[in-house]
Amino acid sequence: MKFMYSAILQPQPDGSYTGYFPDLEDCRFAGRNLIEALDEAKEAAGAWIMVELEENDGLPPNTDHDEMHLAPGEFVRDIAVILRLTDGWDE
Repeated sequence: MKFMYSAILQPQPDGSYTGYFPDLEDCRFAGRNLIEALDEAKEAAGAWIMVELEENDGLPPNTDHDEMHLAPGEFVRDIAVILRLTDGWDE
């Protein structure tokens, strides 16, 4: 199953990036460069989604980009996470 969530990335003075998913509570990530940060974002979102699906009945909706309030320097990237779900999810 494919899940898509928007991540907000924040460039750091040392060239690294930090970020978070505004719709996934406390789901944060970081990387030494943009590519690594995006890889970490995908991993963090995947883990968050798996836990949420196991513990709850649903996932939060994805906020529209136009509704996001960004600080100076921040930017948005959509992150796609593909998970193979079992135990009744792919029936």
